[in-house]
Amino acid sequence: MLVRCLAVGPMLANCYLVWCEETKEALVIDPGGEEERILAEIEKEQLQLQYIVNTHGHVDHIAANREVKEKTGAKILIHSEDAPLLVSPNLNFSVYVGIPVRGPRADMLLCEGEEISVGKQVKLDVLHTPGHTRGGICLKAEDAIFTGDTLFAGSIGRTDFPGGSYQELLDSIKNKILPNHDDVVLYPGHGPTSTVGYERKHNPFL
Repeated sequence: MLVRCLAVGPMLANCYLVWCEETKEALVIDPGGEEERILAEIEKEQLQLQYIVNTHGHVDHIAANREVKEKTGAKILIHSEDAPLLVSPNLNFSVYVGIPVRGPRADMLLCEGEEISVGKQVKLDVLHTPGHTRGGICLKAEDAIFTGDTLFAGSIGRTDFPGGSYQELLDSIKNKILPNHDDVVLYPGHGPTSTVGYERKHNPFL
């Protein structure tokens, strides 16, 4: 499994291209803007994009959904509880940044325990991790977790938005992320990577 991170949009959200080195089949996690950069990387690596996976429905994680889907034909996947955010500028907060985003509806609705796979090497388990939003998810590979805005290096996601809950977020982290091995790499929705072990020992919120 190969991973490439692009920090996109005015909020520098981490967009991840994840692909099977053998088959070149791929998925993209949180295309939050700068679709030209994302599409250029897909073309550069000659990837066959199968899925667009949104860890949650805020504008900085979905803004390029439409363009990437139109160019690649990839299916949009999101947790059922965040699906309404894809098509509502009020719910996804894009109305407040002056560029209303009404993206395509989800092609597939995700829930806890499902597996997303592409090619021979990419298998991601869906972890429902509410707290930042009701339908927030993390995506767990064998030795890595894409944490969206649930957990950051040295911090946690905001919980003061509609649908947020501080206690739910802490429960999600403690029950779904921290039980993993110390060496599991964390790929967050913003900022640098970390590991489960480092966050367990040093994150002031945990």
